[in-house]
Amino acid sequence: MPSGQTAGTLWSADHVAAIGPLASFAAPLIGAADLADALPELGLWDAWPVQNDDGSIHRFADGASLWMALGAPWFENPDDRHAHARIHLLLRQASGWRSLGPAMPEGFAPGSREWSGSAIMDADGGGLTLYFTAAGTRGEAQPTFGQRLFQARARLAENADAPRLTDWRDLRESVALDERLYMDPLSGGGGIGTIKAFRDPGFFRDPATGEAWLFFTGSRAGSASAFNGVIGAARGAGGPDDPWRIVPPVISADGLNNELERPHVIHHAGLYYLFWSTQSHVFDPAGPVGPTGLYGMVSDRLEGEWRPLNGTGLVIANPPEAPRQAYSWLVLPDLRVTSFVDDWGHGADHADTRRFGGTFAPFLALALDGERARLRAAP
Repeated sequence: MPSGQTAGTLWSADHVAAIGPLASFAAPLIGAADLADALPELGLWDAWPVQNDDGSIHRFADGASLWMALGAPWFENPDDRHAHARIHLLLRQASGWRSLGPAMPEGFAPGSREWSGSAIMDADGGGLTLYFTAAGTRGEAQPTFGQRLFQARARLAENADAPRLTDWRDLRESVALDERLYMDPLSGGGGIGTIKAFRDPGFFRDPATGEAWLFFTGSRAGSASAFNGVIGAARGAGGPDDPWRIVPPVISADGLNNELERPHVIHHAGLYYLFWSTQSHVFDPAGPVGPTGLYGMVSDRLEGEWRPLNGTGLVIANPPEAPRQAYSWLVLPDLRVTSFVDDWGHGADHADTRRFGGTFAPFLALALDGERARLRAAP
C-alpha cells in the first residue's frame, strides 16, 4: 500500500476460526418445490431490485417492482454461463416473476458480457441509473477477465403490456482502477475462484450526510498472498453526472479469502451494516475455511471501524447437507434476503451431476440487534 493508505478493517483468520456449529446460521434446505418461480428460457443468478435513492424498493401503483438479474441460456456446465452473462430485466408481481428481456440493448455495453451491479430510480420515477460491471471488451475473440465499473441512464416507459427501459444513454466509466490501491484483475489469471476482482458496484446514499458511495469487490494491490480480497469504495455526490473518487478498501480479507462478492450496505436502527457473499473454495485452504454464506460487519459510520457480526462475520450459511445450495445473498432494507439457487439438494461429497437451480431461492429474513444478526421467519 502507498504510504499513508490503509487496508481497511481486517476480516481475519481469528474471526473465521471462531465460527461455531452452523445450525443457528443455516438456511432451510431447498427442495424441488422451491424452484417453482424458474423462468424456463433462462438460468438466472445474481439479482437486485430497482431501488429508490434511499435504498427502498421502487414499487408501481399495483405493488409490482422491477428487478435485474444476470441471465444466460442453460449450459451443460453451469460455469459456462459467466461467459454469456447479460443483465435481464424482470417484473415481480403478486403472481410471480416475468421476464422482460435484456435490460440494455445489444451492443450498448462496452464489455463482452455484463456482470453484477445496482440500479437507482430517479426521484420522479421517470428513469434510472444502472451501475454495472463490464467484463471483458466488446468484440474480443475469447472472453477475458478484465472488469470495469460503468454506469448508464435509461428512461422508464410504462405501457399496457409491461414497463420498459428505453433511451439508454450517458454511458461512462464510473470509477477507474487505481493500481496503487487495487490489483488489476487481468494480472490474476482466469481460474474459477482465483480471478481477481474489480466488479459488483453497489450504490448507497448515506442518510446522515447525503453523500453517495459505491462499494465494490476488489483485490488488494501489493499483497503477498494469493487470497487478497477486499471491499473497495468510491465516494461522490451521487448525481447522474457527478464524478466518483476512489478511496482505499474499507474491509480486507488479505491472507484469508480471495473474493468478497457483491458488497452492499443497509442502514438500520442508526447503524450501518455492510454485507458480502463468499464461497468456501475461495478461502486459503491452509485455513481456517468458512462455509459458503452471507457475511457482514457493522459500524457507527461508513468510514469504520467495522465490527464482524456475531463476532465472526457469518450471518447465513448453507445447510451442511447442501453446502452449495444457494449463493449471492442480498439484504434489503426491510431485512428480507434474496439469493439464487445454485447446486441444490446434494450432500458435500455427492458424485451426481451438478444441479444448477438458476432461479430465485426462497426469500429469507434477518433480525439485526447491534452486532448480532440471526435468521427469523420470513414474512
